[in-house]
Amino acid sequence: MKLFQWTNIRLILMFALVAFLYSFTSMRNEYRKLAKSMVVFTDDSNPFIKQETVNKLLIENKTDASAIQKVDLDLNRLEKSINANPMIEKSEVFVSIDGVLKAVVKQKTPIARLFNDEGSFYIDYQGSTMPLSAEFTARVPIVSGEINKVNQDEFNKLLRFVYDDDFLKKNIIGIQITPSGSLKMLNRNFDYEIEFGQTVNIETKFKNYKAFYQKAVVDSSLYKYKKINLTFTQQVVCTK
Repeated sequence: MKLFQWTNIRLILMFALVAFLYSFTSMRNEYRKLAKSMVVFTDDSNPFIKQETVNKLLIENKTDASAIQKVDLDLNRLEKSINANPMIEKSEVFVSIDGVLKAVVKQKTPIARLFNDEGSFYIDYQGSTMPLSAEFTARVPIVSGEINKVNQDEFNKLLRFVYDDDFLKKNIIGIQITPSGSLKMLNRNFDYEIEFGQTVNIETKFKNYKAFYQKAVVDSSLYKYKKINLTFTQQVVCTK
């Protein structure tokens, strides 16, 4: 019986010692200072914002990360601060095992550049606005005119369709929005204008245009046309 009680006491003491050591280690870890900070872009081929700019947000304008204790970190607040930057779509902030404060950042993806009375800015893949960057200029279609808020979702869908299609991405360089909401487009290699019409039947119109282009480029007839009309979904009407 005494042996059983002594065994229980030993187990209790062991658990208490483990709990104490864990608590002590955790406390020491919390009050340790960070080793350094690091910013990683998921796609750094088009840097619209400098790493130094994001790093300042990450360490909150302190001299460097080594001046920060882990206990003082609020990772959610840091993420919100970084995500508030108009160049950034989202970020993930965490501390690695070796004490590195790291931010993995996804920049916004511009798919068009709009010129209107308010100035010039990008439209990103999600349909939100994005300021121009002093670091990099994106080669995207130039959009002129006013976007109709009623048809804005369809217009953003059209821009995404152009961006996701290799042929259209290289071919379409300009989009003009008329007061009626009808679209006119310019292409990279030829002088003709593309009369697209309203933002309806987008996929069908572009499918017709690609089929026409592939046929016409073979016999070099594209040089003869001044206007390609895609308004009628059953046919492509060309004007010389």
